[in-house]
Amino acid sequence: MNIACFFSTSGHSGVDRAAQHLIPALARRGYQVDLLKVRRHGPHLPEIPPGVRVIDLGSRHTYGCLPALVGYLRRERPAVLLSDKDRVNRTALFARTLARIGTPLPTRLVFSSGTTISIDLATRGPLERWVQRNSMGRLYPFADQVIVTSAGVADDMAAYTGLARALIRVVPSPVVPESLFTADLPRPDHPWLGDPAAPLILSAGELCHRKGFDTLLRAFARVRSQRPCRLMILGRGGERAALLALATELGVAQDFALPGYVPQPYAFMAHADLFAFTSRWEGLGFVLIEALAVGTPAVATDCPSGPREVLQNGRYGPLVPVDDAAALAQAMLDTLDAPLPAARLHAAARPYAIEAATDAYLDAMRLHRCPA
Repeated sequence: MNIACFFSTSGHSGVDRAAQHLIPALARRGYQVDLLKVRRHGPHLPEIPPGVRVIDLGSRHTYGCLPALVGYLRRERPAVLLSDKDRVNRTALFARTLARIGTPLPTRLVFSSGTTISIDLATRGPLERWVQRNSMGRLYPFADQVIVTSAGVADDMAAYTGLARALIRVVPSPVVPESLFTADLPRPDHPWLGDPAAPLILSAGELCHRKGFDTLLRAFARVRSQRPCRLMILGRGGERAALLALATELGVAQDFALPGYVPQPYAFMAHADLFAFTSRWEGLGFVLIEALAVGTPAVATDCPSGPREVLQNGRYGPLVPVDDAAALAQAMLDTLDAPLPAARLHAAARPYAIEAATDAYLDAMRLHRCPA
């Protein structure tokens, strides 16, 4: 049975990372998986595993891929067409309609969405907001299944678009390789890691407004005024210069570092003393899950959506209001003083282990859970 995955991503998003884990995992279960690519867009697989085909649909634009996608569906008749993000989902629906695939071998259509849509669209133009809101509310019922990354995303989608909540299913993303729970990761070559005199607070993500790193810096300045510590943020983005300027303004520049993008941040996470997740909005929070998987204590903003579910209402780490630097600083101080043991933190990340999440995807796609 074939599973077709139709994506068009930036190449470094959460969808990319999930796809890089999910596609090989599905192939390991014995399925033929076709990754249908919009040219020059992600996801990019580091290597093509057995059982996976990468098919270029011949256009750099999602809608431009429609004729090739129709032809593919008529020719291959996959059991499932999995797509992600609204424009791609719409194109998948139009393609299946035009392909006229019916009995005895229908292709099930599974739409995915991984962001809190009402907040994500708040800064978009009125036309784009109208198109996506109506697309989700009126077209998504024609899919066989709509899946999202968290209950918060599901509730928001239903409230904002009018799509019936019963049609939306929460499926955990495949974030964590099983080996990560027990891996002995070597310490990266950086003098701030492993210095007991100055604990390292770590964060990671695109340097942009959504990630709330300005609030993190202000909270760090409060913590730094009470005890020696350092802050490092992994990632790149348009706010790099503004963050460096803010660190200078706050008087903490000498204890603040922006090393840039690190494709595999696990070792940095494992040797940090605390992970701070400070987003203003999210769909889930992959880096938070990864930090917990390597046993690093975490604090997080109670943003829409994801951290509250990952930390199970604060059981596995404190939740603080968005943009509240004082509350964040206190949570960081408390966690540095009394961190939870690694074994307990692992439990929070277990639902997002690749094989467990792959089982959940197969259930959503109504396919058999063949063992890896």
